[in-house]
Amino acid sequence: MLKYFLIVLILLFVWSYFIEPNLLVVKKYKIKELGSTKIVFVSDFHIAKNETKRLRKIVKLINNQNPDLVLSGGDYIKGHDGKNTLSIEEQARELKNIQAPVISVLGNHDGWYDKERVKKTLEENGIIVLENSGTKFGNIFISGVEDLQTGFPDVSLALKNAEGPTILLSHSPDIYYDVKERIELILAGHVHGGQVCIPFWGAVTVPSVYGTKFAGGLINETGNKMIITKGLGTSILPLRFCSIPEIVVIN
Repeated sequence: MLKYFLIVLILLFVWSYFIEPNLLVVKKYKIKELGSTKIVFVSDFHIAKNETKRLRKIVKLINNQNPDLVLSGGDYIKGHDGKNTLSIEEQARELKNIQAPVISVLGNHDGWYDKERVKKTLEENGIIVLENSGTKFGNIFISGVEDLQTGFPDVSLALKNAEGPTILLSHSPDIYYDVKERIELILAGHVHGGQVCIPFWGAVTVPSVYGTKFAGGLINETGNKMIITKGLGTSILPLRFCSIPEIVVIN
């Protein structure tokens, strides 16, 4: 009996460490209020030094969707101190191959590493970085707030000049109930879908003050819709189980 138990544990480890973190799926949503603009939303890259190939795979899948616009929830950096991360300069060179405009906010790992360096490098490579600010894309207003852990998110300031259909970018979903304005969509990441989930039970733990309620998917409690992506990489534990990395496509 012990032998079979050990075999199952080994198989689970192989799947969670070697296979699932390297899978990548497309999750699709329809938000009719945004019209015909096709948007890809990505977050939580966490690219390690040896993962240039994984980043190229992400860029390729994004381009395969033929998006009009790409939005990012940040967290390009792997780890807290940057010792294990692919440099942001190398990441930005690969992200430059995305064949659509890219607008991003920064995540907590970007802030812990070097917020100004990450922002400067992304902007030098054509990526717009929003920090409690907004910008127009066609008829859609894109606003973005600073990260909740390493900055000072100001929803009202980010939405100050908003007009027309509006999207609010936030690394963390925990700003959801702070959005008093009526907007079309909030996009968030950070939680990785819990990263490790138990079938028929759900995420073991979720880095949100609202717990597993904000593990992922579509939230619509206040009249404002929020999509929380499971993200692309891993944090703390290099494992994923029943939480396959994803990019989000919004039509």
